Amino acid sequence: MTIDHESVPRPGRPLPPSRRVTTELLDRRPPRRPVQARSAPPVGRHRRPFRSRLAHPLGLLTADGLAVCAATVLTATDPQRPLLGAAAVLPLLLPLNLTGGLYRNRLTLSALDELPALAARATVATAFAVTLSACLDGWPDSGPATPLRLLSLVAAFLLLASVGRAFVYHLIRKARRRRPSPVLVLGAGQLGQQVAAALTERREYGLRPVGFLDPDPVLLAEDATLPVLGGREVLEREIRRHRVHHVVATEGAADEAETAAALREAARLGCRVWLVPALREYGAVADRSRGDHLWGFPCLQLDRPAMRRHGWAAKRALDITAALFGLLLVSPVLAVCALAVRVDTGPGVLFRQQRTGLDGKVFTLLKFRTLRPANEHESATHWNIAQDHRMSRVGHFLRHSSLDELPQLWNVLRGDMSLVGPRPERPYFVMRFSQAYPEYADRHRVPVGLTGLAQANGLRGDTSIEARARFDNRYIESWNLWLDVKLLFRTAALMLHPDGS
Repeated sequence: MTIDHESVPRPGRPLPPSRRVTTELLDRRPPRRPVQARSAPPVGRHRRPFRSRLAHPLGLLTADGLAVCAATVLTATDPQRPLLGAAAVLPLLLPLNLTGGLYRNRLTLSALDELPALAARATVATAFAVTLSACLDGWPDSGPATPLRLLSLVAAFLLLASVGRAFVYHLIRKARRRRPSPVLVLGAGQLGQQVAAALTERREYGLRPVGFLDPDPVLLAEDATLPVLGGREVLEREIRRHRVHHVVATEGAADEAETAAALREAARLGCRVWLVPALREYGAVADRSRGDHLWGFPCLQLDRPAMRRHGWAAKRALDITAALFGLLLVSPVLAVCALAVRVDTGPGVLFRQQRTGLDGKVFTLLKFRTLRPANEHESATHWNIAQDHRMSRVGHFLRHSSLDELPQLWNVLRGDMSLVGPRPERPYFVMRFSQAYPEYADRHRVPVGLTGLAQANGLRGDTSIEARARFDNRYIESWNLWLDVKLLFRTAALMLHPDGS
């Protein structure tokens, strides 16, 4: 809207007669109520039809469930119980599809691309259901479970599931075109501009670029229509301002540490993060369950933060159960160790020390005392190693066998620590290491642990801090419950063959 500057009265200048009447009428109007500014909803909270994170998987889940029911009805031989076959297949088929990534939100939607994976899982689920039913009391609808019938059941399911998924994808594309979601493009280089142009032209992806995040753009075209909003320091502000749900990271955004920090910050704020590498061959080696493409560009959806993934509640339950039973089981060992420390070093069996845990919060860690420091300053700032000449034989044995760590089961039970996670360090060294190694502070995204991926690979005691940080961040980014179980087994094996710490 343009403003006629000649019609705007200047200070001290009388209004023209033609506008005095209008002004007098406006003055007679009752005053308007003040408009209260609405607070912006938190990131990821506002509603969108067919754009919520549950609409996509629930639509596919419904399509598969209806396809199984319809297929069993069409191939049933007993009209009295046509849906019992579906009740036998669904409990296995749906979890198989879920773990195979068949209900994952994708950029490129294609029912035919998913057909081979659907066929393999449908065959396994049907064969398992038939075998189990034959061992119990025959196929649920009392018909003969012949190979021809099983093949017809799988074929009917695949046909109906493909049609159902194609219809769901049609609705999703329609909703995406009608109401695309704002997206920030991380990197204003040539690749970032190409990706932004593809998203703008291809509305079926449902992503509408609102700007680039780049602290130092060097190849921005003169005719670029999208603004460069700034660097990582404006990420949270722009996400809340534009109600962004997606962040697409491309090569050339900034240095590697800055890009990684921005991606982690976006994931923490609840955004779905996509990574577009410059190497085209990356699409051939990407995980099929996570690999995708954006108008020909290979694209990988990064997983959610570890503490928001499925199974994290089970991790905490495992911590509580194992710590409780562990304290009861090793209580005789704890008593013997306490007695040995008492005789060796005198009073003060337990050693209490401040350590940095989740989100940089400080807690009190418990250990059996293996060395009595000269003062509190040494305890907080001296890097103790197993070769310290002041350490007695009892201290050496406890340190080599890791028995001095057993009291930390109480820290696990309290919630200060976990069984598996990055090893906690003293605040003084956390400050020093964070300044020297940019990735060190990222270790505190999850609770610290009794053991971790770094310790399972021999990085204990006086070893490389940079390598520890790299392994700890690798653990956080690839976390799953089985990884914790595997690391506990590896740690137990290392305790049988201690190599010092």
